[in-house]
Amino acid sequence: MISQKTRYALRALTALARAEPGSSMMISEIATQQSIPKKFLEQILLDLKHAGIVSSRRGKQGGYLLLKPADTITFGEILRLIDGPIAPLPCLSVTAYRKCEDCDGEQSCEIRHVFARVADATRDVLFSTTIAGAVGDMKKSREALSA
Repeated sequence: MISQKTRYALRALTALARAEPGSSMMISEIATQQSIPKKFLEQILLDLKHAGIVSSRRGKQGGYLLLKPADTITFGEILRLIDGPIAPLPCLSVTAYRKCEDCDGEQSCEIRHVFARVADATRDVLFSTTIAGAVGDMKKSREALSA
């Protein structure tokens, strides 16, 4: 299960992706639009800024904007950035591998083999789904419903 912080990060990024190219959004605007507590959003945007995903501007035209194109930011990248390893078992983690303490061997572990397929499928979806793709998919769904 993903954390609330990751859900909010993804929602903030989709809001920024829907903004006019090159324009910024104020924290209060994102918080209101996405129903995210403002103080929590400040922390999230700071994490995303440190990771080089968003940037901030000061002044009258200030706010946050995407630093990377929305079609290059994947759900997997954000999930891993905010929540850490994606794998369901420590022996399947790409970024934080650890041998399972109670396992006799990874090659003969039936549990690992099943969850390896789950982890691979999950990573395939998360790292092939971009913020732009998610925004586009929702736009298409809304258009289809209104047609």
